[in-house]
Amino acid sequence: MVNARISGIASYVPDDILDNEMLSKMVDTNDEWITTRVGIKERRILKAEGEGSSYLGAKAVEKLIAETGVNPDEIELVICATSNPDYRFPSTASVIVEKTGLKNAYAYDIQAACAGFIVALEDATAYIKSGLRKKVIVVAAEKMSSMVNYQDRSTCPLFGDAAAAVLVEPTEAPVGVIDGVFHVDGAGLEHLLMKAGGSVKPITHEAIEAGENYLFQDGRNVYKNAVTDMLTSSLDVMKRNNLTVDDVDYLIPHQANLRIIEAVSSRAGFPAEKVLVNIEHYGNTSAASIPLCLDEYKTKLKKGDRLLLTAFGAGFTWGAMYLIWDL
Repeated sequence: MVNARISGIASYVPDDILDNEMLSKMVDTNDEWITTRVGIKERRILKAEGEGSSYLGAKAVEKLIAETGVNPDEIELVICATSNPDYRFPSTASVIVEKTGLKNAYAYDIQAACAGFIVALEDATAYIKSGLRKKVIVVAAEKMSSMVNYQDRSTCPLFGDAAAAVLVEPTEAPVGVIDGVFHVDGAGLEHLLMKAGGSVKPITHEAIEAGENYLFQDGRNVYKNAVTDMLTSSLDVMKRNNLTVDDVDYLIPHQANLRIIEAVSSRAGFPAEKVLVNIEHYGNTSAASIPLCLDEYKTKLKKGDRLLLTAFGAGFTWGAMYLIWDL
């Protein structure tokens, strides 16, 4: 039986740092307020003029190719998970393959908000298991600063820019992506969205004046649903695969908010040492957060480690994935 394994991982964050002290000079907030509520000290911001999410994604893909030594001509497909595409069209994935010289790769975007990486990874897994593709790159690229209103003290401390990419290949060993559960509830629309910029409400002077071209979040509602849904989907995957907390080596949750991470992990029974967290230095990088965290801790991970990934995002869309590390 063919399985899909992650055979390489790389990430990229911009050099420019926006820390809490700097943010407190832009909006009415302070380090203590941000740290106690969301656990973030700093985030990276892409300031290069005229560059979007594809710039971040291309940097991550270039690092992935260099570190794995894979022949670029053998990459058959690039799936980009992003909520911050360079343009409404064409796809950001098509820009990334052009920038990285992946001439033989088909490419497309998916939009699953903060759950984008695990959804794209399931797509890649299906291509590999079916035999349609042998080498697939999943890249999550998010210039979150492009949708943040830096006058909104409730949301602007949360988000940072980053990208991360994985190479997915076939294996006959019982490793790689084992299982996943995914859900969507469109009733969550009103609680987390960008109100203007789509076909329902195109950008107008009035929309800009109302701040509707920026991310809107009902924090209390999102927090409640994120905790419940990340928890239940994680427990569902564990139950389906006869896993206990003792069987799982690490939980890697979407880095949305430290309080959400702590609530999910404690209710699931995971001790702190089994939960991988890097939100303090990067903030919420949406779809990029899980692979960014995986890449940061890859020297800590061992072949055969059982990992549980879980995420929640706008839509509402959420899920959890069980994989066995093989790097």
